[in-house]
Amino acid sequence: MAELKFEREVRTPYSEAYLVMELDRQVGRVDIHFTSEMVHVAVSVDESLTQETVQQIIDTIDADMCDAVGIARGNFVVHIFQGRETGVLSDENENENEFSEDGSDH
Repeated sequence: MAELKFEREVRTPYSEAYLVMELDRQVGRVDIHFTSEMVHVAVSVDESLTQETVQQIIDTIDADMCDAVGIARGNFVVHIFQGRETGVLSDENENENEFSEDGSDH
């Protein structure tokens, strides 16, 4: 079982965003959106993670994060994306806005 840590980046009344860390390396990101009847989750993970680790992330979201905000879970929909990050766009740092021709960041 992977040793994962979730670091909250953003919290609003109806959503949360977390970085998923394994040791000191970011291996994923979780975006959770709450409605009155459903919980929508987008999970983006590194291509190196096993299906067991991805399931561990989903189980943690279901058991810990949805209950923690006090919103009835209702229907739970999870979209999983697995691959590699090709860059980060940000107004704060112009260098983060550059990509190479093959889609990878410089």
